[in-house]
Amino acid sequence: MEFLNEYGIFLAKTLTFVLALLFVVVSIISLTSKQKKTNGRLEITNLSEQFKDVEDELQLHLVSEDEAKLLEKEQHKAEKKKHKAELKALKKAHKEKAKEKNESKAEELESRLFVLDFTAGIDAKEVASLREEITAILFVANERDEVLVRLESGGGVVHGYGLASSQLERLKQANIKLTVAVDKVAASGGYMMACIADHIIAAPFAIVGSIGVVAQIPNFNRLLKKNNIDVEQLTAGEFKRTLTMFGENDESGREKFQQELEETHVLFKDFVSGHRPAMDIEKIATGEHWFGTHAHERGLVDTLQTSDDYLLKANKSQTIYTVKYVVRKKLAEKLAQAASMAMSTSLNKFLQQSKYPHL
Repeated sequence: MEFLNEYGIFLAKTLTFVLALLFVVVSIISLTSKQKKTNGRLEITNLSEQFKDVEDELQLHLVSEDEAKLLEKEQHKAEKKKHKAELKALKKAHKEKAKEKNESKAEELESRLFVLDFTAGIDAKEVASLREEITAILFVANERDEVLVRLESGGGVVHGYGLASSQLERLKQANIKLTVAVDKVAASGGYMMACIADHIIAAPFAIVGSIGVVAQIPNFNRLLKKNNIDVEQLTAGEFKRTLTMFGENDESGREKFQQELEETHVLFKDFVSGHRPAMDIEKIATGEHWFGTHAHERGLVDTLQTSDDYLLKANKSQTIYTVKYVVRKKLAEKLAQAASMAMSTSLNKFLQQSKYPHL
């Protein structure tokens, strides 16, 4: 009997601790949801300098100890000489700028390559960072510069990828050369973005294409009826709702929903053919996807090449910078996100796939 009393007390303490922990987590989530998002910041990396550092490091490991010391001295002298030359050139440039204000700035600047990474899911929420990165580039870029987007996406909701595509259009409107690199996948909404580029490169086994539209909606109406559960849905407007998850769907709703899918597909095809008019859009807009080699044969990509090879070649004539917009989260936000992610991720994806047509 004494054992049972002690066990009961232990169980009560454990339950109290678990409930208290859950309360703390819920409180953190609640407080975090009311806080404003922390302002993000741009992270700029000189990729050309990184390439040079890697090259120098490798050279030091490939020579003897004496040769390495001599090489280090030579590199140090070369760096000092380069630094002096850069300072001299900078002073000269300032003098020339003061004398010739009307001279084209583009002629005075070196050619730069700005690299952006866009890896997105179904909802394309990453467009929030993309818009900040492109805005920053537009402040400083000129017509001699180029932007390379390393794109990885299997597509998603129409409005999300429509906005992402519009962000890339901003670069084209500013007369800045745009190249898209597909190392893994740019399908459906991902290809909608890629087709905007002046030049598309893809790895031989990258997945490209899938110019089509799909939507799926589960319906639980029969299950609800079986359990004597009624669902009431009130609308104003004949097609405010076409297909539903819980109500009873009819043929007119299905026809309207299919019509909307077809209209979206037409817009998608017109968008792609407008940017790549040489392609036979009716042959490639079947919803199929192809590997890079076959996509190249069909005109969906221009060159079979990885982004790594493209950057190494570009580094010979351009200074390369990576541009990334990062939002730093507070500790409370990180804890709240960790606590809720496991429960919400699967449900959110399911609802996004079900509620909206997606590319």
